[in-house]
Amino acid sequence: MDFSSDADLDLIRDGVRAVCAKFDDEYWAGLDSRHEFPWEFYKALADGGWIGIAIPEEYGGSGRGLLEASVILNEVAASGAAMNGCSAIHLSIFGMHPLVLHGSEEIKQRYLPKVAAGELHVAFGVTEPDAGTETLAIKTRAVRDGDSYIVRGRKVWTSKAQDADRVLLLVRTTPVEECARRTDGLSLLMADLRDPAVTITPIAKAGRNAVASCETVYDDLVVDAADLVGEEGKGFYYLLDGLNAERILIASEAIGTGKAALRRAVAYAKERVVYGRPIGSNQGIAFPLAEAHSKLEAAELITHRAGWLLDRRLPCGAEANMAKYLGAEAGFQAADVAMQTHGGFGYAEEYHVARYWREARLMKIAPLPQELLLAYIGHHVLGLPKSY
Repeated sequence: MDFSSDADLDLIRDGVRAVCAKFDDEYWAGLDSRHEFPWEFYKALADGGWIGIAIPEEYGGSGRGLLEASVILNEVAASGAAMNGCSAIHLSIFGMHPLVLHGSEEIKQRYLPKVAAGELHVAFGVTEPDAGTETLAIKTRAVRDGDSYIVRGRKVWTSKAQDADRVLLLVRTTPVEECARRTDGLSLLMADLRDPAVTITPIAKAGRNAVASCETVYDDLVVDAADLVGEEGKGFYYLLDGLNAERILIASEAIGTGKAALRRAVAYAKERVVYGRPIGSNQGIAFPLAEAHSKLEAAELITHRAGWLLDRRLPCGAEANMAKYLGAEAGFQAADVAMQTHGGFGYAEEYHVARYWREARLMKIAPLPQELLLAYIGHHVLGLPKSY
């Protein structure tokens, strides 16, 4: 790897920062408190061409890689948008990867240009009440009926569902008992979320409230067979193609959120005067901030390496899992230190670090808990016996 400055990535950082500078902490705090989607922010990024960064040029995008997408999400989070900003754009920026890789030419032409232009919002429906990390346990069924599929089932934690137009939906098209392997018989459909057969209910949650996470119920939803992504029964394998990318992007978002929190904490430590001197002159304040900064920098290095490997189609499972683990840990530690640095004011919404703290905590749970990342590293990297 070349550690010298990358001019292309620097241009991306500068461009995204310029857009994000128009949307300050008060903008995000207001949307979070009102539970409103950041439409104006989304449009500004789309108008700048950033939403379509990883969509191929022939479909209206820029045809860039995961590393560029990672830089965008990191800058968005670090601007103070944190996870509200990142979750608003995450799926549009790289969530179409299964469709790009495996979709028919017709389905790509139908959807990708609209996603790249910011005109079509797509959610991702995988998790169910009884199928979280155990994806193969999903029960949502899609039964072929002529030129359509009839979908019945329930998903939870579908982010953006109430604001999206379509959902990339994982369904079981062949009963598991009829499959040679549990990994067979799952399919991906581009389903219409605006259909009356879909009931969407936001889930009340601790933070990141500008982007709703929802329960979605599909009551005999009719999906055109032309909206099948790739081959029927191959959906789980298509998901696997995007797992490492997702971990890398989430790591970048967590690190960016930590940077936003740390920036405010350092400024406060310089300005807040107690006993006649800035509180940052005390080692009890300075050392935790220095440690948080060091861990963010280290996490960013492994995240950058993981993205570099993935874009070159080199093995990166170990690096991607370590990046997500270290990124989430470092991001939350920075937010927690920021809360502590502010003292009682850290708990006050006007200083914004409480919002960062709530959003950074999410990354230790989703989309995969830290414990499963450690289990992967223990088994696949260290060669320890499998624990599950």
